[in-house]
Amino acid sequence: MTDPDQLDPASATASPLLVALDVDGTIVHHDGYLAPRVRETVQALAALPHVTVMIATGRSVLSTLPVMDQLGLSTTGRPAVCSNGAVTISAAPEVAEGYELVDMVTFDPAPAIALVHTHLPSALVAVEEIGVGFKVSTPFPPGELWGEERVVPVEELGARPATRVTFREPTLSSADFTALVERIGLHGVSYAVGYSAWLDLAPEGVSKASALELVRRRLGVQPHRTVAVGDQRNDLEMLHWAAVGYAMGQAPEEVLRVADRTTGAVEEDGLADALDEVLAELV
Repeated sequence: MTDPDQLDPASATASPLLVALDVDGTIVHHDGYLAPRVRETVQALAALPHVTVMIATGRSVLSTLPVMDQLGLSTTGRPAVCSNGAVTISAAPEVAEGYELVDMVTFDPAPAIALVHTHLPSALVAVEEIGVGFKVSTPFPPGELWGEERVVPVEELGARPATRVTFREPTLSSADFTALVERIGLHGVSYAVGYSAWLDLAPEGVSKASALELVRRRLGVQPHRTVAVGDQRNDLEMLHWAAVGYAMGQAPEEVLRVADRTTGAVEEDGLADALDEVLAELV
């Protein structure tokens, strides 16, 4: 990390800048609301020469694309990191899918599914199918998953390599899920517990940060010219990776500690405040 009090603002036209934004709790409220001020500020920054504004989210590709459209970030070639870093896409509005797959990392989900299911048999399980939806053990609550939900036996959930596995137990808190993970131990995977009782598993060593580093290198952006904004535990690596990492005001204490700066909560348009600072330091 560079000096957290400064973006090293060489001229905006001289040095490329990469800005990575989480979605839920950062760009949009948890009910999906996108504040007009946030949208306008994102668009203003994205319009600057040599600035790449991109999404880095735990969402699937299918649920990421509508947010990119709302923000005007669906221009050809613009990258996005999905599935907590396991999937990287490039916007391609000229094709029917709206994107091209750039990177995909998979793992064998069967051992982790069996372990969690043994200790928490009531948990709902979903295995991502890129561009389609999810294979699920039981239908998830309405609105929580995008795309097709295909109910299959538990054995089939782990039959093929996967980019992400999600466990959901609505009766537990995030603290309960964290305690469970620590108690049973999970090996050979990366994991993140969400703001609710939502556990995402990804390939070992994969995070938003690992995917963003590959994007940074492809774009030729210097490490000291990176900014990230997020609000949850799956943003920890990303905030540490960025030269300047912003935590949203409602973030858990462990996220606030790793961030270089703190902005307002999502309900206060905190992302707009953070990006206003970035814009001010570019001029």
